[in-house]
Amino acid sequence: MITDALARRAETLAAQGASFVTATVVRAQRPTSVQAGNVALITSDGKIDGFVGGVCAEHSVRLYSLKVLESGEPILLKILPDADSGAEDGEEEEEGPGQEMASEEGSVTVQNPCLSGGAIEVFLEPRLPLPRVHLVGSTPIAGAIERLAPELGLEIVRVPRGVLDTAPGDLGLVVAAHGRDELETVRQGLEAHLPYVGLVASPKRAAGLVDELRADGVSDQLLSELEAPAGIEIEAHTPAEIGLSILARLIAVRRGGSYTPVPAGPGTLAPEIAVDPVCGMTVAVIEDTPRTEYEGETFYFCRPGCKTTFEQEHA
Repeated sequence: MITDALARRAETLAAQGASFVTATVVRAQRPTSVQAGNVALITSDGKIDGFVGGVCAEHSVRLYSLKVLESGEPILLKILPDADSGAEDGEEEEEGPGQEMASEEGSVTVQNPCLSGGAIEVFLEPRLPLPRVHLVGSTPIAGAIERLAPELGLEIVRVPRGVLDTAPGDLGLVVAAHGRDELETVRQGLEAHLPYVGLVASPKRAAGLVDELRADGVSDQLLSELEAPAGIEIEAHTPAEIGLSILARLIAVRRGGSYTPVPAGPGTLAPEIAVDPVCGMTVAVIEDTPRTEYEGETFYFCRPGCKTTFEQEHA
């Protein structure tokens, strides 16, 4: 069970728009110091708050938590102490300690050579900021979009005075202003290469606005990324129906592969991975990962003991 302190920490991170992973131990086989129900939070810089096992288990949890933040998809992580207790019949194994032994949709099994014993299964659930949709206009259609969007897991950001302030991970821009701040905000959205830019207008008025943007120097390539009129064709008539058609388009963009969420905060790129040359453990390289220089190369270790062994062997 998550502690009150961790629950408050999770609420704080979510309020800050930070990305993190909730790691919950769902199975712990003796001998191991962790218990089913233990929970930890892993932030995008690799820091672990809570307990999901000792140092060796933490390395596997950290590594796959960073991968989960990159993919945005939860996984069940199965950590095994040796190769013999690994994949089930029919599953492929990869040779070498500290490597993935088997994977299937929704789960991955790894061999952790320095685990003291006992298998551990941890559910890793990413908590990412909601995709932001910038909205221009105070029309009934804009109001309908603003009301419906939270139910679909979208955050609406009102654009003040026609100044679009985008950030990595933003999903799109919807301009439903009926003439106010239209041209400039559409142009800003296109130049920011947002996954979706939609303009609420009749076909005739939309064509006229596109001509104005073209005359103002916006390239045909950028203009091809504008949907005007905005929304999926569903024979919509009322503001709520039109708002729904636009949100349906945003969902299609979000789920259709043309949208790549970018978690907020440091460490958002794919984690750097290294193999401990002493025990063979695969580790995610973060600020406090033990390391040493030898013959112009940096070596990383799962714990200080392996670092000391390496330095003694290469003295």
